[in-house]
Amino acid sequence: MQEKYSHTDVERAAHAHWQARDAYRVTEDARNAQGAPKPKYYACSMLPYPSGKLHMGHVRNYTINDMLARQLRMKGFNVLMPMGWDAFGLPAENAALKNGVPPAKWTYDNIAHMKGQMQAMGLAIDWSREVATCDASYYKWNQWLFLKMLEKGIAYRKTQVVNWDPVDQTVLANEQVIDGKGWRTGAVVEKREIPGYYLKITDYAQELLDHVQIGNPKATLDGWPERVRLMQEHWIGKSEGVRFAFPHDIRGDDGALIQDGRMYVFTTRADTIMGVTFCAVAPEHPLAAQAAKGNPELAAFIEKCKQGGTTEAELALKEKEGMPTGLTVTHPLTGEAVPLWVGNYVLMSYGDGAVMGVPAHDERDFAFALKYGLPIVQVVHVDGQEYSYTQWQDWYADKQNGVTINSENFSGLAYPEAVNAVAKALADQGLGEKKTTWRLRDWGISRQRYWGTPIPMIHCEACGTVPVPEQDLPVVLPQDLVPDGSGNPLNKCEAFLACTCPQCGKPARRETDTMDTFVDSSWYFMRYCDPANDQAMVAGGTQYWMPMDQYIGGIEHAILHLLYARFWTKVMRDLGLVQIDEPFTRLLTQGMVLNHIYSRRNEKGGIEYFWPADVDPVIDADGKQVAARLNKDVGNLPAGTLIDYEGVGTMSKSKNNGVDPQALIDQYGADTARLYTMFTSPPELTLEWNDAAVEGSYRFLRRVWNFGLKLNTIENVAASALLAGAAAQNGIQFSKTAKTLRHEIHSVLGQVDYDYQRLQYNTVVSGAMKMLNALEAFKGDGSPGDNAALAEGFSKLLRVLYPVTPHITHTLWQQLGFAAVQGELLDAPWPQIDPEALKQDEIELMLQINGKLRGAILVPASASKDDIEQTALASEAFLRHSSGGAIKKVVVVPGRLVNVVVG
Repeated sequence: MQEKYSHTDVERAAHAHWQARDAYRVTEDARNAQGAPKPKYYACSMLPYPSGKLHMGHVRNYTINDMLARQLRMKGFNVLMPMGWDAFGLPAENAALKNGVPPAKWTYDNIAHMKGQMQAMGLAIDWSREVATCDASYYKWNQWLFLKMLEKGIAYRKTQVVNWDPVDQTVLANEQVIDGKGWRTGAVVEKREIPGYYLKITDYAQELLDHVQIGNPKATLDGWPERVRLMQEHWIGKSEGVRFAFPHDIRGDDGALIQDGRMYVFTTRADTIMGVTFCAVAPEHPLAAQAAKGNPELAAFIEKCKQGGTTEAELALKEKEGMPTGLTVTHPLTGEAVPLWVGNYVLMSYGDGAVMGVPAHDERDFAFALKYGLPIVQVVHVDGQEYSYTQWQDWYADKQNGVTINSENFSGLAYPEAVNAVAKALADQGLGEKKTTWRLRDWGISRQRYWGTPIPMIHCEACGTVPVPEQDLPVVLPQDLVPDGSGNPLNKCEAFLACTCPQCGKPARRETDTMDTFVDSSWYFMRYCDPANDQAMVAGGTQYWMPMDQYIGGIEHAILHLLYARFWTKVMRDLGLVQIDEPFTRLLTQGMVLNHIYSRRNEKGGIEYFWPADVDPVIDADGKQVAARLNKDVGNLPAGTLIDYEGVGTMSKSKNNGVDPQALIDQYGADTARLYTMFTSPPELTLEWNDAAVEGSYRFLRRVWNFGLKLNTIENVAASALLAGAAAQNGIQFSKTAKTLRHEIHSVLGQVDYDYQRLQYNTVVSGAMKMLNALEAFKGDGSPGDNAALAEGFSKLLRVLYPVTPHITHTLWQQLGFAAVQGELLDAPWPQIDPEALKQDEIELMLQINGKLRGAILVPASASKDDIEQTALASEAFLRHSSGGAIKKVVVVPGRLVNVVVG
C-alpha cells in the first residue's frame, strides 16, 4: 500500500477496474448466487440540462442516488441507475446566438464534458442506457405519441395569448419578461394571440388529484413528501362553488348585447353574494375592450396591464390596481347596479375572466376597496368577533364558523345552507348553477423556437393542417442552423419547410413550432428502460422496471415536471403502452446547495451574474459584505467594476454561482466532494457551501487510509475479520476491550442500517466517523481476538462508507485482501449485526442521589435489582455524596440508572 493517500492514484485505478469489468451494466435477468431472480429497484435522478459543467447541486443529487444504488446492490437488489440529457431548450439557442455556433454543437460538446465529470465522480451509472432528448431516435417518439393523442382528441389546436418580443420576433416565457420588457432586447413586450397545440391534461384532473391528495382513499403517492403533494393539489385546484351571471345591457358597436347580456363569474363563497359592491374583469375581457373605446385613459391602463407576465403567481406579487369602466352590471338577486372595474389581478385565462368583489370577506378585495374607496358591506358574522372596516382580520374569511347577516332572505344561515339557498335562487332565475372548476389548465406545448422537437404537422392550402404520416417519422430537426435574433430560423430554412401534403400530394409547408421541453422530460425515465428499441416507444424493459422505486430531484420541479410526467404516464396507460397509473413510487426532493450571488444590471435593464471566483468582496466597517468588485476583466467590464452582492442563494447555472466540481476533484478527489455533500446536511435540507468543511472531509479520508495502513501490518487481515463473526466455533476469545469495541461497532451499524433505510445520509457518514473513532481508540495487544475484532470492525466500516466514498474503500478492500475472501466490494454482502456482539458482560448505570447525577457504577449485565442496589450503596461515589444520610428508597431503572433517596 502507498504510504500517503493519493486521491488521484486511488480514483484512477478504481475507475479503470470498474470500466474493465463493465461493472454497472444492468440487465433484466439478474439472478443471485442461488439462481433466483433478484428483486428489482429503479432509482433515478432528474436528468440535467447540458449547460456545460456540473455544479455542486448536481453532485449532491447524484451522490444521493449513487449511495442508494450501491447500498441496495450490496443487499442483493438488481439496481438500475441511468442518466441522460434534457438537451433541447432556449439556453442552447441563446448560447448559439452569442457564440455564432449551431445549438447542436454547443449541446453535444457540453454533454461530452459533463459526462466526463460524472464519470470522474465514480457514479454507478449504466451508460449503455444514456439518452439525449435532442437525438432524433428519442424525439421521434414525442412526435409519435403526439399523433396518437391527436387521434384520440387529447391533442388539439387553438389560439393562445403569448408574450411577443417585437425586436427578436419571438415568443418569451413569462420569466423572460422583466418589468414589461424583453430580457435580452429591452423592447416593450406585446401580447399576441397566435395558434398553438394543447394537450387535454384537464381530462385527467380528477385522477391526478385523487392519486396525490392527502387523505383521499384513492391516493397512491404516500412515498412523496407532504409538501410536494400539497403543491400539486393546489396547482390542480379543484373548487366547488357556483357559476352565475350578472345581467347587463352593454352592447357592442353592432348593437348586440355583449356575451348575450350576461357576465359570468365563479365563486366558492356564494354565501357572501349580498356583500358584492363591485365587479372586476380582466384587461382582455370584451366588456373592458368595449369600455375602452371611448375612454383613452382606460385604454392606456388596459395596455399597461397587458405588459409583463400572465401567470397567477406573477400577478399575486404585483400591486393590485384597477380602473372603473363607467359601466355597471346588475346584481342577480337584488337588481341593484354594480359598478364594473378593470383589474390587473384578474386573468382572462381563468374561469370567465371576471370576478365578483366582496371586500368584507376577501382579503384581496378588502385591500382593493380601501385603496379605491369602494363600499364594504359585512354579510357574515362570527360570534364573539367585532368587525372593523379599516383593518383586515383573518376571521372575516371564516366560512366554517360564520353565519350570514344583512342578506335579506338568506340571513341566519351557516355556510353550506347559504350556498345551497343562493344556488337555488339563482337557478330559479336561470342565472346560475352549482359547478366544479379546476385551476389546472390544458397544457400548451407550442413554442415558436428552433431548438426543440418539431411538431409533426403540415400546412396545405387545399387540405388545411394535416398530421405527418406515422411512417414518415421522425420529422428531423436541422442541426446546422444558427439563430441570429430575428426569430425562429426554421421559418427561413426552405429545406425544412418544403414538403408534400400527405393527403393531396400538392406542395405544402411544415409546422415550424416546436414542442415545450417539458414534453421531453415527461417520459425519458421510461426510455431508459428500452433505450435502443427503434420499433417501439417502450417495451419489455419498461414493463420490468416501472414504476420507478425512487425519484430524486429538486423542489423546483415539484409542480410542472412531476404533474406533466404523471399525466403523460396516464395517457400512455390509456393507449396500452404501460400498465401503471403513476410513474414514481417514492420521491425525494433534495435541498439546494447555496453559495454567494453577484450581479449587475446591464444597460438594457437585464441582469448579468458573475462567478464568485471573479470577484473580491467589499466589506463595510461592521465586517459585513455589502458589494463586490471584479478582480479581472469580464466581457467588456474592466477589473475593479463595482457589482451588487445579493447574499447567499441557490447554486444555479443562470446565476453563475455554482462551484465547478472538477476543481474540487482535482484538489481533493471525488470521494471528498461526495463525502462533504452528504455529511454537511440532511438530503432534504439546504447546504451552505463551506470550504473549511471540505478540508475536514478530506482529513477524515486520510485518517481512513492511515488506519488501513496500520491494519495492513496484521497478518491475514481479511481472514481475521471473518473469524470474529464465528468466534466460538473458531476458538477465538475476546478481551474486555475487544468486546467493548465490537459492541460499539455493531451498535453503530444498527443505527447506520436504519439511516440508510430512511435516506438520512448525513447521519450515515457520522456513524462511519464514530466507527473510525472507536477503531483508532482501541488499544489491542495483538492477540487473535483483538486482531479479529479490529479487522472485523474495519471491514464493516469500509462497507458502510463504500456507498458514499467508493474509490478509497474499493482500494483498501482490495489491498487488504478482503476482496479475495469476501468478493468485490461492489457486490460484497451488506454487513450484518452479530447479536452476540451486542451482549455485554457489564453495563454502566448512572448513579443519582436525590435525583442529582453523582457518578456511575459498573454491574454485571445479569445483575439482579438487589445486586444493583448493593453495588450502588457500596460505591465510592455514593459514600462521598450521601453525607451519611439515612437511605429512604432506592429506584432502579433497568439499563439506565440508579437513584438513591436519602434523608
